[in-house]
Amino acid sequence: MRSALHRLQQEGFIASAGPGRDQRLIVTPLTQSDGRELLLIVGHLEGLAAREAASLVPEQRRALVRRLREVNRQLAIASRTRGAHARAFELDLEFHRTYVEGVVGPRLLALHRAIKPQSERYTRLYVNVLLDELPTSVKEHERIVRGIASGDADAAQEAVETNWRNAAKRLEKVIAEHGERGLWHIR
Repeated sequence: MRSALHRLQQEGFIASAGPGRDQRLIVTPLTQSDGRELLLIVGHLEGLAAREAASLVPEQRRALVRRLREVNRQLAIASRTRGAHARAFELDLEFHRTYVEGVVGPRLLALHRAIKPQSERYTRLYVNVLLDELPTSVKEHERIVRGIASGDADAAQEAVETNWRNAAKRLEKVIAEHGERGLWHIR
């Protein structure tokens, strides 16, 4: 149990709170600054993944691009469908996972798998509000696909990092409007 709690603390899901011997573990609050930092980190990691994807041999790149376009098409449909929050969320995850999984090396994959779930806490919580922004995200995804399709590693990386920077801005706006979650005073 102690090992599992330590692991959750290392991964940023729980934190210590309170003075000295009165310390206790709490679920890490969802704050504007933490959300922004997480999304920017994910953006940089996925930017490196997109760079790698754009560097694949043409045959592999074409297959990847077909899959990315199909997922993004489904995401566009879900973004216009009332009540499709969970589906849209899963499709967005799948879009990003598609150019990461099976493309990057084991170190980048391990870093991504360690940090991505933390960012998902934010997007899952605020998905209902963020759904209105999905058409913008779909357009940003199209730029990612074009960069990968053309084999332009710089363009692919920049498109991904821009998508995540914009997502961080969208999240900051939503949190400013709806409040941070899990903030309470520890005595």
